[in-house]
Amino acid sequence: MLSWLKIAFGNIVKNRRRSLVTIFAVALGFASVSLFQGYIHNTYSGLRNAAIRGEGLAHLTIYKKGWQVKGKIDPENHMFSREEIRRITNIVEEEEDVILLTPQLQISGLVSNGRVSTIFIAKGVVPEDERIIKGAWAVFRPVNGERLSSTKEYGVEMAVDLAAILNISPGGDGVVMATTPDGQMNALDIQVSGIYDTGTEATNDKYLRVPFAFAQSLYDTAKADRLVVLLDDWQKTEKVRIRIQQLLDNAGIACEIRTWNEQSLFYTKVRSLFDLIFLFIFSIVFVVVTMSVINTMGMAVLERTREIGTLRAIGVKRSGISQLFAMEGAMLGLLGALFGVLLNCIVWACIRFADLSYIPPGNSSSVPLIVDLLPKAMAGLTLFLVFLSLLAAIIPARRAAKLTVVEALSHV
Repeated sequence: MLSWLKIAFGNIVKNRRRSLVTIFAVALGFASVSLFQGYIHNTYSGLRNAAIRGEGLAHLTIYKKGWQVKGKIDPENHMFSREEIRRITNIVEEEEDVILLTPQLQISGLVSNGRVSTIFIAKGVVPEDERIIKGAWAVFRPVNGERLSSTKEYGVEMAVDLAAILNISPGGDGVVMATTPDGQMNALDIQVSGIYDTGTEATNDKYLRVPFAFAQSLYDTAKADRLVVLLDDWQKTEKVRIRIQQLLDNAGIACEIRTWNEQSLFYTKVRSLFDLIFLFIFSIVFVVVTMSVINTMGMAVLERTREIGTLRAIGVKRSGISQLFAMEGAMLGLLGALFGVLLNCIVWACIRFADLSYIPPGNSSSVPLIVDLLPKAMAGLTLFLVFLSLLAAIIPARRAAKLTVVEALSHV
């Protein structure tokens, strides 16, 4: 085997110009796939944290059975009462993977500064629980002013564009109006404690964050429309959902549970788009690598036909000829992949050193351009390219092995 490897490597060196072109094509394909994979890996991680922490979705959201279909039509009968919240809390918080369960209430209506009125969408949250859910994410989306506090019932956080429309600064006053679940109009004074950036242009001119008690007062209800569950690890989301659903069903509580990625349509759509782009890039690399190796090995077979005849004349079997060319193809793939790893690391270091940033579509602020270095993914891609190059070399190798000794030796 070692002698075959030496012969294969010698043949690659002998045709160094053609071999270098093939190795460079493999390396370029490797680096393209690996860098894009590192980019989308970081993007997925950022979008996941934005959904779980930034949007405050946590990992699981518990709704009353039928809320998704009838919640807007008949909200009062599809919300959790205090007793139901207590029972669900007692059951869910017994799970060791659960960090927190907190009630929330989504509200909407009109907000006014006394002269200008516009629509708003708000989430009523328990301020202390919201801070736990946000965690380190609060550093990336700081609040200009004071944060929500349970001791300041009428203090709210307002999105930056909405504050600009109403010309309200931290400490400013306003009024919110909404229709209660039983159809009555209600209005409450607010004081804008802080102003924040949602990170998305589509929501920056509409969103408020208000204390849970304030949302209940505005809607004149003691209920909550959802219970949000924070876990210690996002990878446990589906397993914990199944367990909690079984526990609630056994307790006779009719609920439906949605995961954070089911709740965040933006994450789902962006991931689908990036997966499609990755598949497209990977397909191009697949074709380029395959055709490069086939072309290189095909030319090698034509140029070395007499050499093949000599090997066959001294007793090398057809399978040995096939193995030799397949080994050369695999070695080209390996050398290309190793060069690709080097190229990937160089580009990765340049990106980190340059400290680049950009504004994604729909975002209201810039984000850093970060490409993750993924050793396991690069090792897997290396094995794949070696195997692909080996398979691609089999086509000309089989053609070489089929030649008879006489045909090979008489080839001109």
